[in-house]
Amino acid sequence: MKVIVLGAGVLGVTSAWYLAKAGHEVTVIDRQPGPALETSFANAGEISPGYSSPWAAPGIPLKALKWMFQRHAPLVIQPRLDWQRLSWMARMLANCTSSAYAINKSRMVRLAEYSRDCLVELRAETGIRYDERTQGTLQVFRKQQQLDAAGKDIEVLKADGVPFELLDRAGCVAAEPGLAKAADEIVGGLRLPGDETGDCFLFTNRLAEMAAEAGVKFMWGVNIESLEAGVGRISAVRTDKGRLTADRYVLAMGPHSPQMVRHLGLRLPIYPLKGYSLTIDISDESRAPVSTVMDETYKVAITRLGDRIRVGGLAEIAGYDLSLNPRRKETLAKSVNELFGGAGDTDKALFWTGLRPMTPDGTPIVGATPIPNLYLNTGHGTLGWTMSAGSGRLIADLISGRKPDIAAEDLGYARYLRGGRAAGQPTLQPAEA
Repeated sequence: MKVIVLGAGVLGVTSAWYLAKAGHEVTVIDRQPGPALETSFANAGEISPGYSSPWAAPGIPLKALKWMFQRHAPLVIQPRLDWQRLSWMARMLANCTSSAYAINKSRMVRLAEYSRDCLVELRAETGIRYDERTQGTLQVFRKQQQLDAAGKDIEVLKADGVPFELLDRAGCVAAEPGLAKAADEIVGGLRLPGDETGDCFLFTNRLAEMAAEAGVKFMWGVNIESLEAGVGRISAVRTDKGRLTADRYVLAMGPHSPQMVRHLGLRLPIYPLKGYSLTIDISDESRAPVSTVMDETYKVAITRLGDRIRVGGLAEIAGYDLSLNPRRKETLAKSVNELFGGAGDTDKALFWTGLRPMTPDGTPIVGATPIPNLYLNTGHGTLGWTMSAGSGRLIADLISGRKPDIAAEDLGYARYLRGGRAAGQPTLQPAEA
């Protein structure tokens, strides 16, 4: 079939790759001059299936109130009257229960574990390189309370068969020697040896090159204006370069996805969560991380990417604003300097911000829609890189009429329809077409 993929971030490019491998004629459209120049450009670099957790969790409402008065809070809500924001936040709060958290995390871990396996297979098949490492992820706790609270996540890891190690202070330093001078800051850690790291931007660009060699057509610098509706299906994509038609359409436009389908009667509960990162050149190898270290206190990931360190995280609810807030840079620098002080000069770091497309329950929307020839691959929040390969392969299988390798019914738009509601999930009704 002829398939058009809207968006050339890591989700769009992996979708295109697997669709082309399945024998389809694929065209990718993006407004940017190349791949991965928005949300996928400078993310945290971690591929952490076991740490795939929804932001909506028990205790978050109380924590959010406390964070409002902290200078280095992991979550910041900019004051602004916005119905879309208020509606999204209400749905997120409805998911901050123990039962909803367990369901949502299990879904996310399922897709993320599958995605990691797909990435391993893709790497073996193509030889693609992207400053990747396969040395696990270490979540460090500075307070005993944080270590105790990890019990809920450990229960889900056990249920899903994800290997893990609960470490004391000495164990954390053994896993990440660069933490030696910060040992007194740590009470313990949770290590997932099966996790990986890598440069998402580098990966997406190299996979796009391979996809082009496999026959995928990329249209750069093309603004997507709207999806045109025919009789019960999408008839065309209207762009500033003209109309384009296909048999199937895949929407992978991250935080801009809801606007593309609202007029079709689909209401995607996706809101942009603004994240930040620093990219630091390593000046002292002995003080640098080996893989990814997650600082639970600031919700920041510190990742080794070749001869660089990527420090990414935080969440700012500020709409589609892309201005760089210097206070967020202070928080990122504080985290990495306290744990890996002297590894690099944060004053010379590249400071970046991007918008993550977040759903209220944390689970992405991957699959079919009530419109027969329209598919969604969006809403991955902070986990687009972690879930990219699996999501792309899942979309290709569904479009090709193949049964996916994992259960996928509860990952798609259907979970927001009447009768498709899962326990602990808010019901979202699509608007009348």
